[in-house]
Amino acid sequence: MSDEIETTPDPEVTRLIETSPVASVISNPRLPDNPIVACNQAFCDLTGYTRDEIIGRNCRFLAGPGTEPWLTDVITTGVQERKPVLVEILNYKKGGAPFRNAVVVAPIFDDDGELAYFFGSQVELDEESKGPSVTRSERAVRKIKDLSRRQLEVMSMVAGGLRNKQIAYELGLSEKTVKMHRGIAMEKLGVSSAADMIRLAVEAGI
Repeated sequence: MSDEIETTPDPEVTRLIETSPVASVISNPRLPDNPIVACNQAFCDLTGYTRDEIIGRNCRFLAGPGTEPWLTDVITTGVQERKPVLVEILNYKKGGAPFRNAVVVAPIFDDDGELAYFFGSQVELDEESKGPSVTRSERAVRKIKDLSRRQLEVMSMVAGGLRNKQIAYELGLSEKTVKMHRGIAMEKLGVSSAADMIRLAVEAGI
């Protein structure tokens, strides 16, 4: 599969998911059918597929007979509108086992403001839990409440797919200052990667 993909992801974008403990992928909407071009080990562990079986395929390969088509449509609309989305959807692992999955999909723009990639992350949900959406949302909201206004602005723009250079321009700050706010925000949130910060932002609804 991987030989069919001519465009390799930007190393900066790949690093976005490498250190995340959450199952994550990067897809390239500039290639036919928006295929996955990078995934982390957590995604392989969650789904049971190897990297070679994942790279080059659209994320819909995890769908199956019980996957809710209206939730798939929510993801499709988010991709078309270039907006972050969060849905809880039924997917299937390599061996055919179904699992309830909290999926976040968010755009990533290049330095010129053009859509470059999509970031996707997945968390397997406990089927016994009640109202997981509310639980995850409330937890995320609690985590971000200690951020300063500026840190929240930076977090929101990161979740919107903007790079440090673009955020600096939008806020009238230096890139160094943006990186400082981003680093402090990540420390306060207790996350080790920008990918985890994006997921928290989407879960919190910002």
